[in-house]
Parts: sequence; structure tokens; C-alpha cells
Amino acid sequence: MQQDGDIDEDVKHRIAAGWMKWRQASGVLCDRRVPQKLKGKFYRTAVRPAMLYGAECWPTKRRHVQQLSVAEMRMLRWSCGYTRRDRVRNEDIREKVGVAPIEEKLTQHRLRWFGHVQRRPSEAPVRIGVLGRANNIKRGRGRPRLTWDEAINRDLKEWNISKEVAFDRSAWRLAINVPEP
Repeated sequence: MQQDGDIDEDVKHRIAAGWMKWRQASGVLCDRRVPQKLKGKFYRTAVRPAMLYGAECWPTKRRHVQQLSVAEMRMLRWSCGYTRRDRVRNEDIREKVGVAPIEEKLTQHRLRWFGHVQRRPSEAPVRIGVLGRANNIKRGRGRPRLTWDEAINRDLKEWNISKEVAFDRSAWRLAINVPEP
């Protein structure tokens, strides 16, 4: 996080880290002899974790998610051998490669971290730092910054999951269709 509480630089850094991993793996990802599904699996295990490292505690705005998804689609298009001029839909490329949208994965990471934080005892440092915020701080003018708690509430509402389900690992995995590890 930056001093002003924004995550712009962190998002840019994670995208750059994803591109670096993609370049390291471009021998496999750009080889026409490698099957598309294998490229997708390689992308999911090597490149995407580099892009989403530490993202579970980001209060993401729409533009951050857009930046991540644009970078992801550029990588997937390139590895499939398509350009934007070919006019192949993003959904078709994702289906060929077998990769879910990065927005879903970002939400899953955030909700998994939320459940982890909630299961900790109330005196745990991670719980104090995230949930023990002072309410009497004077805020400046303008729209207040998006907080992690607000992002979690948005995700829970969007995915139609109650907080109790988010606490329970097995119920949470069933609620958002995440396979067991």
C-alpha cells in the first residue's frame, strides 16, 4: 500500500511481475506444438500466482480489476496466437485455454483471507490490524477511501454468501465452487 492508502503502485508491480513470469515461460506459452489446455494450466500455476500475490488484502476498485484483466487477456491472446484484430471473444479464449476470469480468482482469494482472519482469535495481530480500526478518526473532504471491509461486504453481497458461510472453509468452497486442494 502507498502512504495515501491506495494500491495503484502495488497493482502495477504485480502486473509487471506477471509479465516477467510470462516472459520466462514464453517458450512454452508461445509454442504452437503445446496444447492450449496445457498452456492454460501452466499459466494458472506460474503466471497468475505472481499477479495475485498479496492481493487478498487489496481493497480493489473497478479500475484495478480492469488493469489485471486486460493484462491477463493480453497474455492469453498472445499465447493462443490471436490478436485483437482477429476479433475472437475473450470468453472463447478463456474456454479454449481453460482459465477463469482473474476477477473471480481475486474475489476467491479475498474471501479465503477473510475467513482466515475471522477464524483467528480476537487478540491475534492480524485481526486487530484489520478489524480493530478506530472510528473517531477525522476524515478529509471528498469520497472516503474504499476499505478492505467494504470490499469484503461487496464480494459477499455479489456472490450471495453470508458471513457465516465465509467462516467455514468447507461450506465456503461449496458456495463458490472451489475444488478441494
